[in-house]
Amino acid sequence: MSEHTLGSSHVPLRDLVTDEIRQRILTGLLPPGERLVEDRLAEDLGVSRNPVREAIRVLATEGLVEVAPRRGAAVARPRPAHAEELFDIRMALEGLAARLAARRRDGAALARLRTVLDDQRDADQVGAVADLNTRFHTEVAAASGNEHLHQLVGPLLRRAQWVFLQTAYTRAGESLTEHERIYAAIAAGDEESAQALAVAHVAAARRSYLSHVAAQPAT
Repeated sequence: MSEHTLGSSHVPLRDLVTDEIRQRILTGLLPPGERLVEDRLAEDLGVSRNPVREAIRVLATEGLVEVAPRRGAAVARPRPAHAEELFDIRMALEGLAARLAARRRDGAALARLRTVLDDQRDADQVGAVADLNTRFHTEVAAASGNEHLHQLVGPLLRRAQWVFLQTAYTRAGESLTEHERIYAAIAAGDEESAQALAVAHVAAARRSYLSHVAAQPAT
């Protein structure tokens, strides 16, 4: 374990621990169904059990963790119905974000998007691919220049990354190609195309996820 632990930071421990466990879930280090043992997590993070327990409560309210009597806490499994609702919202908000980003054509924002795309092309681990996928969509929302939209999209994208992990192996290449097209439309200032491509991108992710779910054995 590194000499620098979460317990050595001056930031409130509950927030740090919550962020760390959330990130481990979103990158697949803690996969769906994995039990969250307080003692083990506390030792790993260099903190006491209390902030871990508090973090689990927070993540349970976000739907990332499930707590069952006598079984304790475990990483939740994405539910298809909830994922479908998420895709519906993303199609509306991310389409708008891409349109507004194309309208602004901010040079600094475009440079950040280009960097994310370059990093995405070089990524070779599923967790990194999923994280960069989220960063791209976050940067598009930021590029819109609409702070309210940016704040709305952020929490949705955390959930979306969790869903994306389920198909990251099969979707990574297609997703990057679609991102490149969205970027090109934004860079060209083509509002109509940017919005249409963003909506089509989310729709393709929905189809891939639903196909993945349909292929899973019944439990």
